[in-house]
Amino acid sequence: MEYQVKAEEDGRRIRDILRRSMEVSYSAMKSAKWNGRILLNGEPVHTDARVQAGDTVSFIPAEDRPVYSLKPYDIPLDIPYMDEYLMVVVKPSPLASQSSRNHPDDSLENALYSYFGCPEDFVYRPVNRLDKGTGGLMVVARTPYAQHLMQRKLHGPDFIRRYLALADGMPAEREGVIDLPIGKAPEASVKRIITPEGKKSVTRYRVLHGTEDGGALILLELKTGRTHQIRVHLSAIGCPVHGDFLYGTEDPERFTGRFALHSAYLEMKHPVTGEKMRFTSIPDWAGTDVLLMDFD
Repeated sequence: MEYQVKAEEDGRRIRDILRRSMEVSYSAMKSAKWNGRILLNGEPVHTDARVQAGDTVSFIPAEDRPVYSLKPYDIPLDIPYMDEYLMVVVKPSPLASQSSRNHPDDSLENALYSYFGCPEDFVYRPVNRLDKGTGGLMVVARTPYAQHLMQRKLHGPDFIRRYLALADGMPAEREGVIDLPIGKAPEASVKRIITPEGKKSVTRYRVLHGTEDGGALILLELKTGRTHQIRVHLSAIGCPVHGDFLYGTEDPERFTGRFALHSAYLEMKHPVTGEKMRFTSIPDWAGTDVLLMDFD
């Protein structure tokens, strides 16, 4: 990763540029300085060295390695964007975001491993994750540095995520904020509940239109990122996600193994270039006349 020193940073030490401007963690910087992975204008340098305006500071992160073997899972993938730092993938549903004991061979991780030709040094770095039954836009970092920068901004104004949901029921208010704490259900390891002992959880929503069966198509924006947050919040106001077998009613005919929740809009700043990027993905069950950008 490279950074060009600005005029107002003239005379600063390398360590200040790494920590403040490049947002490198202390532990990563400490490791890199003993292994020649901090460069000033292409030459290895100590972190006490001072920079001049226009200098190029390079940081080469230590590459992590997978701790277990993967099997390829060859499925078609929709990848609207990819560069050397990150990729945006439209995760199908139902598909697990990451391999696990229950899904060792059929996850997005396995699918990307196959997509890249099963390289020995493959490392999966998801920035945000989606439930198995939720489809839509996911960001996967391609370097540890990019993952570090993006995860720090995941729940801030530089990383906006909006979802579409078909709900079984119409909210009492057409627009609002659901601010209810979410915690684990005591009798289950997966299910979440609204509880005073839970973590602060905030979801913004807007009803786009009603459906013939009394439900609603709803646009939602996450302000926090709790497990099952949208599913729990919509269920709490009496409008569970259609087909949600855990918090509502399963629909095996129309939504086999999944439910009507989709990561439909993603807005972020590129972790390296700072470029503002926007992506949309509309599921077939939502129709085509859907506005995702203007929430206000």
